[in-house]
Amino acid sequence: MEWYWWVLIIFWTGGFGWLADNVRTALRNRHSRRMELLEAGRQERLAVEAANKPPEPVCGCTHHLAKHDKQGKCHERVEVPTAWDEQKKPVRFESGQCNCQQYVGPQPLSQVYAEELTDLA
Repeated sequence: MEWYWWVLIIFWTGGFGWLADNVRTALRNRHSRRMELLEAGRQERLAVEAANKPPEPVCGCTHHLAKHDKQGKCHERVEVPTAWDEQKKPVRFESGQCNCQQYVGPQPLSQVYAEELTDLA
């Protein structure tokens, strides 16, 4: 018999079912691994971008320092809770003024001077 008859006999008896299952499983595993690699690459790219950004001037109230005036008063509107339930969780909110005060402590040094360490003995 020719070889193609053997292929047809195996095909008619369902011999290629295991092959189809194995190929399907392999493709599914390859796809999931590929998605994990793409997600890891995206997370790495976001981390590198975040590391290269200069720090944002943010107050302790998490608002940008541009929202504060010269005296340090914050002018951002926030949601203030007005009613609570029995577990002391806020139920109702109203718009209100942020009542934080901008940090007014000492400014960090912009440059530090240190003499070189040399052996001049």
